[in-house]
Amino acid sequence: MILTITLNAALDRIIFLDEFQPGRVMRAPSMVDKVGGKGLAASVALRTLGAETVALSFVAGSIGQRLVDLLDDYNIRHDLIWLAGETRLAHVLAEQKTQRHSHLIVGALPVPPSAWSELLARYQAHLAQTEWVIAAGSLPPGLADDSYGRLIALAHAAKVPSLLDLTGRPARAILPQPPTILKMNWVEFCHTFEVRAATLVELHQQAQQVYDQFQLTNLVITCGEHGILALTKDGSYLAVGPSQVVANAAGAGDAASAALAWRLAQNDSFREALRWAAAVGAAVVLTAGTADCEPAEVERLLPRITIQEF
Repeated sequence: MILTITLNAALDRIIFLDEFQPGRVMRAPSMVDKVGGKGLAASVALRTLGAETVALSFVAGSIGQRLVDLLDDYNIRHDLIWLAGETRLAHVLAEQKTQRHSHLIVGALPVPPSAWSELLARYQAHLAQTEWVIAAGSLPPGLADDSYGRLIALAHAAKVPSLLDLTGRPARAILPQPPTILKMNWVEFCHTFEVRAATLVELHQQAQQVYDQFQLTNLVITCGEHGILALTKDGSYLAVGPSQVVANAAGAGDAASAALAWRLAQNDSFREALRWAAAVGAAVVLTAGTADCEPAEVERLLPRITIQEF
């Protein structure tokens, strides 16, 4: 079983339109509600792939109930702590003409100390049955920068490998005791470590310095259409898939996280797990939903993924 932790859950409301034009009336031909929050989205991908998962998170209000209903639709086992207030609503603007995707997030759900203590207790109870932990997403109001660090420390103590998808100060806070895999995207990496990288070569150079400085085990950086860059103890790799016509890119990185943990739990090599991550991420962008994918598309894309040594 793969345990996902989402400290800042959201409901994704995906609005499909031809092109966003500020100051004008626009018509959106369709809209769908999907599971949001990076860890919860990873659970969606895991269930789509047939893997067992439990989702741990905070929820509140009518939006929270809508989110629970969607989790149930996917048959995702969940352990949710109900709070006062309202779960965030993330509007995803998916432009079909430009393939741009923008996020407009409304609201915030503060987490009081008592709820954080409750989550830690439930988390530790789940660790005994957990093969991998995926912890991901921003921090809500009320939680300290080292909150994810506490989760990773508990996973280390239980000898459970962990993937952390995080950025900014909270990501820097976990560096003294990093996870098995630290993951972020290209923009987030540059922001977190205050570096510039205009090309993949420059990105790899900067990433190698960070990898060495903080003695990371694995560093994974998603690079959109350029692929997925991974720095490991055995070397650096770039996984690249075929060009896709993007329907909705939301959750592609979260699905890549899910695939990495799932395949590593199946004792794949890191290189092969990276191939699956690239294939699953590429399959997700073809669907309307956040982190949704069709297993048949993953199988179709898998042999088309190239792994280059960097």
